[in-house]
Amino acid sequence: MRIVSLLPSATEILFALGLDLEIVGVSHECDFPPPARTKPVVIHSRLPHGASPAQIDALVREYVHRGESLYAVDAEVLEALAPDLIITQDLCHVCAASPDDLATALTRFDRRPEVLCLNPQDLGDVWRDILWVGEESCRGPRAEALLEQIGKRLGALEQQLEASADRPRVAFMEWLQPFYVGGHWVPEMIHLAGGKDVFGHARTPSFRIAIEDVIDAVPQVLLIAPCGYAAERARDEYKSMSFPEPWHAIPAVRNGRVYALEANSYFSRPGPRLATGIEALAKLFHPTLEVSSEAGTAILPITAETRSTRAASI
Repeated sequence: MRIVSLLPSATEILFALGLDLEIVGVSHECDFPPPARTKPVVIHSRLPHGASPAQIDALVREYVHRGESLYAVDAEVLEALAPDLIITQDLCHVCAASPDDLATALTRFDRRPEVLCLNPQDLGDVWRDILWVGEESCRGPRAEALLEQIGKRLGALEQQLEASADRPRVAFMEWLQPFYVGGHWVPEMIHLAGGKDVFGHARTPSFRIAIEDVIDAVPQVLLIAPCGYAAERARDEYKSMSFPEPWHAIPAVRNGRVYALEANSYFSRPGPRLATGIEALAKLFHPTLEVSSEAGTAILPITAETRSTRAASI
């Protein structure tokens, strides 16, 4: 089977199912695991490289208002790859290609490939999609085994959290300029990790809020995880911003519990590594918990002595 993935999370799933050789094309954002970067790229973003967060927000609004796609499909490359299966999504037209982005390109095909469209709204949907990709790619047993591993990890975490009644108030910022809070599966992740999301609700898209809303919510933990950012970039953007005096009275800010997270790896992409994101949050909220080594690395604060590409304490 020849597979083209236009979705970074689907690419991660395919690699986790042992389909390295079957993947013949990916999107410009498919960067994990590292071998994904060696695959031909069949889709590109129309957003200018190096645009500021405010510029990106304005351009996205403009494209959406005009009903235009943020992505360009390289129809010639896609046709030359002759895929049997193309995986895309219909959840967020800002984050990745949608079925509409494929429409023109597929008119060139004499034999149209199968198109699998993912649309996860919560964690249950994410786990279901892993099974779905496994079935469509003839890797059903591998997908079931992967989910079993994830279930054991989350089950062990739940047992540890049963003894803790303390749930810190958490604000998860998916974008900073302007402020957007995390939605869909993120509030569920925070709950499973032993926290209380002060804004988001499961299966609800991210939405814009004002800085006054964050101040009034008095979060005890503030998570900075702009979609598409590495932890260092998130930290640097946060530090470059100016905040009013009441901001510094927020419990999370006052007590040094503001963190930048590796959004792409563990939060933004609906794939297997969301389980590690849950563990990382649980360790951050409840430091005495025992979690996987990857999650432990993800929450290390960045100081003069220790640096991490996965999470940074601001």
